[in-house]
Amino acid sequence: MSRDLVQQAVELSNREGEPLPRILIRLRLLDEEKIARAIALQYDLPFVHLNGISITPEMGRLVSASYAQKRQIVPVKKIGNTLTLAMAAPLDVHELNNLSSSLRLKIIPVIAGEAEILQAQQRLYAGSPPIPPPPERVEMEEIPDSIMEILTEGASEPEVEEEVRKVTEKDSIIVKLVNKIIYDACQQRASDIHIEPYPGKNDVIVRLRIDGRCKIYQKIPYRYKYAIPSRIKIMAELDIAERRRPQDGKIDFKNFGPVDGELRVATMPTSGHLEDVVLRILLHEKARPVKELGMRERDHGEFLKALGRPYGMILVVGPTGSGKTTTLHSGIALINDPEVKIWTIEDPIEITQSGLRQVQVNHKIGFTFAVALRSFLRLDPDVIMVGEMRDQETAAIAVEASLTGHLVLSTLHTNSAAETVIRLLDMGLDPYSFSDSLLCILAQRLVRSLCLECREEYLPGEEEQSELIQEFGEESFEAAGLVGKELRLSRGVGCPSCFQTGYRGRVGIYELLVCTPKIKSLIKKRAISESINFQAVSDGTATLKQDGMLKVFQGITDMHEVRRVCMG
Repeated sequence: MSRDLVQQAVELSNREGEPLPRILIRLRLLDEEKIARAIALQYDLPFVHLNGISITPEMGRLVSASYAQKRQIVPVKKIGNTLTLAMAAPLDVHELNNLSSSLRLKIIPVIAGEAEILQAQQRLYAGSPPIPPPPERVEMEEIPDSIMEILTEGASEPEVEEEVRKVTEKDSIIVKLVNKIIYDACQQRASDIHIEPYPGKNDVIVRLRIDGRCKIYQKIPYRYKYAIPSRIKIMAELDIAERRRPQDGKIDFKNFGPVDGELRVATMPTSGHLEDVVLRILLHEKARPVKELGMRERDHGEFLKALGRPYGMILVVGPTGSGKTTTLHSGIALINDPEVKIWTIEDPIEITQSGLRQVQVNHKIGFTFAVALRSFLRLDPDVIMVGEMRDQETAAIAVEASLTGHLVLSTLHTNSAAETVIRLLDMGLDPYSFSDSLLCILAQRLVRSLCLECREEYLPGEEEQSELIQEFGEESFEAAGLVGKELRLSRGVGCPSCFQTGYRGRVGIYELLVCTPKIKSLIKKRAISESINFQAVSDGTATLKQDGMLKVFQGITDMHEVRRVCMG
């Protein structure tokens, strides 16, 4: 072929967006076989004619029809642990490696004509059900250092609203972009990722929740507002065509990127026919030792004493994201022993421990907390952990189990220890059975810790001292052995280590109500929460705010954080 003919074909290919080989065939400058032989020569691969090869039906079970059609490939022959794979053009090295590891076979690539591959696919996949293709994994060396580098790669993407939907979820830019967002979120210790597209030509906002607070991570051009949610839904195996109702699923991220963790995915239809996506990051954490939770000495001792009981009920309460599951697993780790049989029912399983028998809730098939709890009683348990008491049935079975020789640990969404008693009685629990089963209630919150790198100490003024003493309670302040003139407070200045926030990490503040005989008596009388709280304080309970303020006096956090999470 002359240089002029080649140049004309290249210009036509660019103008019409069609691959150059097809243009050459359409212009009758070359036939398919010559093009295939040229590709084979260029990549130093064997060329084969497929028409004379008999391909057995078992080949169709190795590679799905949809994946084979999109990549223009067809499995030809399997001998031992090697698979001969015919393709119109060589696959990317990373994709070939992914396919090889997914099939657990060594792949020998060969080149064949496009028409012959299409005919072989039609013969092989006639009437066979499609099998999902292997996930598109992006190794860390493929992920640029910044989001802007990825967006620069995609600068030529269409800018017109009608063309936005043409940005496909299979585009390598989108794959890299989503992987970069998730990787950075994990590196910054984020617990959640919020993808927020807006109508019109407004940027897509990506926010990260770090140490309980949201911050804007990146603004991404509007042209990706359909592609990013679609890519995430593909990773979570959700229906990408369904945009009218919420969906939820999960992603095992080690199949896609360099982080070994799981992502819980939830989508929500929003205005402008768009979808928000929220990803909860679960990094398969190990249980923390109880002594690292930051409890007061009295609370720590009473909590350990309750865990040492052969039967009864321990409740950990607080709002979503207050660290209840972490506390329960820390407690279970202390009693996790080969001589003790422990069953847990969770939604989802966030922390794993060797020796536990952990079960996941599945509402779609009716496998709820209550159903699992009933089944546990037939499995000879010593200790049972229930992820959450959401209804009267679950609570009643838990009380029954705790009265029949089992130690039961569970969580509840309430604001304080005293309110928990009232909530459970309002659910319909028998006050006598409940009071007999209850060992203790631990209410908790999480506050941000001051960054150790930039924390500075200061002496509060008289007005601030007086205000702090009044908030703590004058009598309680003196009883705790505190002296106003000796108070030293700390504050975070901001540094690169804490991303200029002044905070790094979180610590728990606690309120432990021990079920003493007087508390049991009040429960049986259905006393109001104020009476139960007053008695608990008399028994030595420090309120959430008091425990938080003790951590302020120790320089662990500041009053802004304590006031943010505590009422009154």
